[in-house]
Amino acid sequence: MSELKRTPLFPSHEALNARCVDFGGWEMPVQYDGVVAEHQAVRKSAGVFDISHMGEIMVGGAHAVAFLELTLTNRASTLAVGDAQYSLMCNEQGGVIDDLYVYRIAQEVFLLIVNASQIDDDFSELKRLVVEFEKDRTVNVVNESDDLAAIAVQGPNVNLFIDDVFSLKGLINVDKPTDLTKNQIDVFIFEGMNVYVANTGYTGEAGFELVAPRDVITQLWDRVLDLGKDNGIQPAGLGARDTLRMEMGYPLYGHELNNTVTPLEAGLGYFVDLERPFQGQSKLSSQKNNGLKRKNLGFVMTSKSPPPREGYSVYIGGKQVGTVSSGTQSPSLGKGIGMAFIDMPHALIGKEVEIQIRGRYYPAVLSKKPLYKKYD
Repeated sequence: MSELKRTPLFPSHEALNARCVDFGGWEMPVQYDGVVAEHQAVRKSAGVFDISHMGEIMVGGAHAVAFLELTLTNRASTLAVGDAQYSLMCNEQGGVIDDLYVYRIAQEVFLLIVNASQIDDDFSELKRLVVEFEKDRTVNVVNESDDLAAIAVQGPNVNLFIDDVFSLKGLINVDKPTDLTKNQIDVFIFEGMNVYVANTGYTGEAGFELVAPRDVITQLWDRVLDLGKDNGIQPAGLGARDTLRMEMGYPLYGHELNNTVTPLEAGLGYFVDLERPFQGQSKLSSQKNNGLKRKNLGFVMTSKSPPPREGYSVYIGGKQVGTVSSGTQSPSLGKGIGMAFIDMPHALIGKEVEIQIRGRYYPAVLSKKPLYKKYD
């Protein structure tokens, strides 16, 4: 068994008495003071996550836009410098190699933030596609995952202190982080180093993701915790990150997505532009025209039950019609929630189902994502 990798912030997690677990080959904090407390801190004040295990891949060159148009499901060409979008990279069968974020950081340079478990596969696939694409065109793909680290600062109070992390104006478009609108990115100087600051996140709350050189990520983490202490900030682990994303219905690779699940089956058709060629486009067009056989929907338990978990079966009238892909007890809603792949034609919002949990059947209703809405 290979040794677990650690992020540059691992000593900080140890100092905070975090409980760490194996997450895709990384020794990562699952919780500090407790999942529910950290979850509620993000929903009500602020939390900071170590996301340094995620990958950073740069795609640049005169034909970088054309390359990404042929590689990803969403239109990178629509991004202005300083803009970002969620996208997916598919295989020829339409299955998802990875879901990722694309940031246009210069006219001919894009930063891809990819899942930790998929860094090597993504990079290999991109390099393979470059060989097919290049011929007389110029594009460079560089894996910078070993040189960069990242934190996510999320919650309604983040805007009260995030600007104080940096003393100089942004280098792309804005003066300070709070000037960034959703899905925008800029570069700020911290300890003499360039830090990418993006108005993005995986929690459903306001907040930012900061990508910095490994050498300054600990100072950045400490600075954020210090500035946020009067605004209720807490370090938060993967446990809270998981419950927060489930409340929002956000997919997690390996659960709602894998190389045999298509974006359409995962309910992510909004991020797929079928009006142009890209790898897997013909299969996805065919799937859309012929109709899906299954679809991923949210669900909410309608009576008291143990937490639903991945792999549990979904039933209607005693017949299995689906399988839970992610499930938990929602700290915000106080009831079981999750996502499940449901066979057609049963995949209908409002449909009553039963989840088999420990040999018993508990009622639930198929629900539209997000499952938690802040202003209900």
